[in-house]
Amino acid sequence: MAGATPGTPRVLRAMNDRAALDLLVTQGPLTRTRIGELTGLSKPTASQLLTRLEAAGLVRSTGSQGGRPGPNAVLYEINPAAAHVAALSVGPTGIDAVVADITGAVVGSCRVEADAVEEDVRHRTAQLVAEAVDGALGSTGLGHDDLQSVVIGTPGAIDRHTGQLRYAPHLPGWHSRTLLADLAEVVGRPVTIENDVNLAAIAEQYEGAAQDHDDFVLAWLDEGVGAAIVLGGTLLRGATGGAGEIGYMPLPGAPLARGSAADWARPDAGGGFQSLVSSPAVQDLAGGRPTAEALADASVLDEVARRLATGLAAMVAVVDPELVVLSGVVAQAGGEALRERVEAELTGLALPRPLLRISDIDGDPILTGALRTALAQARDATFDTA
Repeated sequence: MAGATPGTPRVLRAMNDRAALDLLVTQGPLTRTRIGELTGLSKPTASQLLTRLEAAGLVRSTGSQGGRPGPNAVLYEINPAAAHVAALSVGPTGIDAVVADITGAVVGSCRVEADAVEEDVRHRTAQLVAEAVDGALGSTGLGHDDLQSVVIGTPGAIDRHTGQLRYAPHLPGWHSRTLLADLAEVVGRPVTIENDVNLAAIAEQYEGAAQDHDDFVLAWLDEGVGAAIVLGGTLLRGATGGAGEIGYMPLPGAPLARGSAADWARPDAGGGFQSLVSSPAVQDLAGGRPTAEALADASVLDEVARRLATGLAAMVAVVDPELVVLSGVVAQAGGEALRERVEAELTGLALPRPLLRISDIDGDPILTGALRTALAQARDATFDTA
């Protein structure tokens, strides 16, 4: 609504349009009467609104609703073809991509296998992203021009001052100063790169364990360790995007995370919290057994809970969240038994006592969060009728 004057008919129409579109996104097909009831609009205004949105290709009729006196009422829904988005999740062994329509329905997917530390990956990062997007577009009949938004989740974070990826030395191909421009060129659209743990928190916020909480911390316990901090419903990023990089946090019993980028690229981050509770650390604690098998051992589970509680206590003392969500392979393998032990260990370590939950997101929470972010961007652009 750039350039529009607040309070003018044009702005009010746009606000009503957006309110109706958001209702159709969250509640599914609705009649004109029901849209009027939920928005407070009169029947003539709701009718004009729907006619306008249908003409713009944003909504469409989808059958009718009977069961009441008089003619059946026409049902309206978001037109899935109004816009499409792509979401990608980047890991040490490959890139996962999905394409979805504006309603959030996934219409295509692809995985590209690629070892993040192979020498040739350094020089073809953009091409791998393009390959993943093209693969997801595959049989959909869509092209790059049909994508309204593209969001990529990676470890680390883009420094808004330099445009470079920080805190992810194990992804050497993603450290170019021209990365965003290179990706935009091959995808054909501007690209947003977001921290993977932040995206996992967005997934929890919208459809997971944190749906009812505006102040929470998500602790990501996987091959790498990190956190996302949400305060007042908003992600805390920090000056360089490094808020929540708790893998490097010094703790008793852990070597300090000092040294070169090569040291920090090791699975144990060369020291810090990550060297105590990452999946490689859990496996080392259990003599090399796989993570799930290791955490089936009560003695290993007790030690991991003690270590985890010590690190979480430091965060809780500073942030005082309502909730801490445990996510990642270690949290999933430990499950409720790990949660109970961490909760018990936190007693006396920090005065605040937040709720503690295990993530309940189905599938990849990073990809889910990337899709949620891409949809939010696309809807803001597509649903702006001013």
